[in-house]
Amino acid sequence: MGGLRPWARYRLLTAAHLLALGLGAAVLQALEGPPARRLQAQLRAELAAFQAEYGACLPSGALEELLGTALAAQAHGISSLGNVSEAGNWDLPSALLFTASLLTTTGYGHMAPLSAGGKAFCVVYAALGLPASLALMATLRHCLLPLLGCPVAWVAVRWQLAPARAALLQALGLGLLVAGTFVLLPALLLWGLQGNYSLLGAIYFCFGSLSTIGLGDLLPGRDRDLNPVLYHLGQIALLGYLLLGLLAVLLAAEMFAELPQARALVKLFGASGPLAAEDQGGILGQDELALSTLPPSAAAPDQAPPADR
Repeated sequence: MGGLRPWARYRLLTAAHLLALGLGAAVLQALEGPPARRLQAQLRAELAAFQAEYGACLPSGALEELLGTALAAQAHGISSLGNVSEAGNWDLPSALLFTASLLTTTGYGHMAPLSAGGKAFCVVYAALGLPASLALMATLRHCLLPLLGCPVAWVAVRWQLAPARAALLQALGLGLLVAGTFVLLPALLLWGLQGNYSLLGAIYFCFGSLSTIGLGDLLPGRDRDLNPVLYHLGQIALLGYLLLGLLAVLLAAEMFAELPQARALVKLFGASGPLAAEDQGGILGQDELALSTLPPSAAAPDQAPPADR
């Protein structure tokens, strides 16, 4: 692919992306279509049986109207099925979890504002809060990445590893640590504590949360009769898990993105031309990169100009 022009590489990359979208849609259609149709048929059969047994006691269309009202309320996270853990839908723990899912773009979908003022506030709050959250994450990443590199640097010096191999070892180690600490271990705990979760469902929830997909079809404690105190403690624990887990995923993704192999792949689809100094010499430190961009006169301000002869 090195001989292709940049526009040809972009077209190839776009075609591959569209092909992946189509393939994913076809696989999901084949896997999820039959269960959805079976569930729809079961729902229609139960509705017909209910109407046949109790239809004489209900006015025409009353059941459909009641179900429509209940489903519209459920879409905003409000349920009247007797689950006491959801009695206070907008209490402080629930509101904190909602704002965290808003600022992290997770969007579980378990709650949604009803009022026009709430919707307007969410727009303004997200518009101001998302850049602030990104700035905070960037600051924490800048502070934590050098600390995380210390053990690998010690191993690289002790075992005399090449810089590229040491960087790969560091990325793989952090990736495995994040996967075990923030995906596998929470999934095992969720599987053991939540009776209606399978292990695959628990892993699916953890991955969906940390990848900010947040489909909202699974939420711990949502459909169980829990004590309100336990339910709120679970929401606070989920809030902490979401914030710490996203930071860990960001650090791991940053390390993988800075690998020479990843940079070479990105360079493959970039503009053709001579390699920059940082691409030839590896990953530069921030201070070194800043100094390399300064003009010679600014890089050495204390150097006196040569005297005229």
